[in-house]
Amino acid sequence: SVYHFSHLLCLCLEFQFCTFLSTNSEDVRCKCICPPYKDHSGHIYNKNVSQKDCDCLHVVEPMPVPGPDVEAYCLRCECKYEERSSVTIKVTIIIYLSILGLLLLYMVYLTLVEPILKRRLFGHSQLIQSDEDIGDHQPFANAHDVLARSRSRANVLNKVEYAQQRWKLQVQEQRKSVFDRHVVLS
Repeated sequence: SVYHFSHLLCLCLEFQFCTFLSTNSEDVRCKCICPPYKDHSGHIYNKNVSQKDCDCLHVVEPMPVPGPDVEAYCLRCECKYEERSSVTIKVTIIIYLSILGLLLLYMVYLTLVEPILKRRLFGHSQLIQSDEDIGDHQPFANAHDVLARSRSRANVLNKVEYAQQRWKLQVQEQRKSVFDRHVVLS
């Protein structure tokens, strides 16, 4: 019974996904951009026609100019046949929204769940440590450890900054030697 229900649920979700992907959206169109002509303002016309019918006579409806001016008006219009894949667009949007949802879940985890877990884990280890340190009368021992850790971080940052400066100097020297060689070869 549970198996049949889960199988039916999967089929329904698959059907919903497939109908979402294959909705009747127009993937082809002819777009005609007609500039101003005499006393008529410019206009953009779109129509779902085949590629062979992509011209002013088949797309521009209603024709804004009277019969004798139709040819002159249509010669000024620029018509382009455009195709797109709505399935590809929808799949891309689904992937993008899925990644965005995963990042949102990860953010919720980092802001809500992880601090609670840390409090439980480290709170328990701090209780054990405080039971062992009852006889210890050094109130600044923990502050000394924190200060030592911050100094080691500063040392690491200084090393990284020094390496970065050294790398920049090497790049500048390489550029200079390349330009000097270029001048010599010229």
